[in-house]
Amino acid sequence: MQPMRRSIDDLPYDPSLDPVVADDPDLTPISWAVAVSDDYDDSEPRVILTVEEVGRAGAGLAAHLLPVEARRLRVALRDALREVGEDPGT
Repeated sequence: MQPMRRSIDDLPYDPSLDPVVADDPDLTPISWAVAVSDDYDDSEPRVILTVEEVGRAGAGLAAHLLPVEARRLRVALRDALREVGEDPGT
């Protein structure tokens, strides 16, 4: 059986989305991508979160998250959105 690798979503950096980050030399503009893969020795599917500094493609960090870790990240993002007064969505 062929390994599964699939891109889910990504957000290339767009300075117009957050001019504060774009204009602050102390903040690093990043792009992110989410994918899934089961191409591991244990064949367990994982969620891959890749974060890269703009202009340094291939030099970013990729977190290979088991489902329990991906759920924990999802809860943390939901809680952070609530903390800043935003609707966390579904």
